[in-house]
Amino acid sequence: MFPEVLAEDAALIAARLENALSARADQPVIHAMRYAVRGGKRLRGFLVMEGARLHGVAPEVSVIAAAAVEAMHAYSLVHDDLPSMDDDDLRRGQPTVHVKWDEATAVLAGDALQTLAFELLAVPALGPADRRIALVARMAKAAGAEGMVLGQALDIAAETATRPLTLDQITALQAGKTGALIRWSAEAGAVIAGADPAALGRYADALGLAFQIADDILDVEGDAEKAGKRLQKDAEAGKATFVSLLGLEGAKARAGALVDEACAALSAYGDRAETLRQAARFVIAREM
Repeated sequence: MFPEVLAEDAALIAARLENALSARADQPVIHAMRYAVRGGKRLRGFLVMEGARLHGVAPEVSVIAAAAVEAMHAYSLVHDDLPSMDDDDLRRGQPTVHVKWDEATAVLAGDALQTLAFELLAVPALGPADRRIALVARMAKAAGAEGMVLGQALDIAAETATRPLTLDQITALQAGKTGALIRWSAEAGAVIAGADPAALGRYADALGLAFQIADDILDVEGDAEKAGKRLQKDAEAGKATFVSLLGLEGAKARAGALVDEACAALSAYGDRAETLRQAARFVIAREM
């Protein structure tokens, strides 16, 4: 069942990240890195490991790539929370890194987590050099100016735009900010195995958009204590969201249709992909 697999994978990923950080200097920036990778759902890491299982890749191999994407995701959260970005003081129910330490430490911890991701993807145990290079290249594209960074830049620009974003614009924004790293995660297992990642990519595209719509719904209906962060910031800032553009019920319907689309993309894997289907359903049923 998905919750059990998610928890088991999360524990393996946490141990791999701790192993990667344990031998490093006793410095505030290292403590901040450890702090930043603690907790969270580990959904991206799970997608790596479950996609790898579909292709016969052992967990002790796939966990390396799973830890890499969780390091990259943690970097993005640390930087997004900075006063110059989203200016958040709470993440996963705890003070954000720049609040607990300071802005300089947060910037450096984020930088170091990003480079840690690429360091992990270069580990020989992950597989042949050509496949590791493919993972690195795909990660650079997903996390950079064609993916996550572009999405964040568009999001910042939207804050000062003279008119709210259209549905097409916000969909493109979120495809970068949230969806690109989710797609990398879902496809990574196939890449490690040298298999075609196309079906998992289609699954991830639908999943990533459903995930963001669910986030927008939670921002309206969610419990801040369960979410571990401040809610309704976008509404207060007058920013367009899927809920503001589609309405609450319309957003829920769209998220549900995307989950159906994600599940259908896995048809070639048959019952072996049931855990991934459960993950897609979880995305719109979660409370945090």
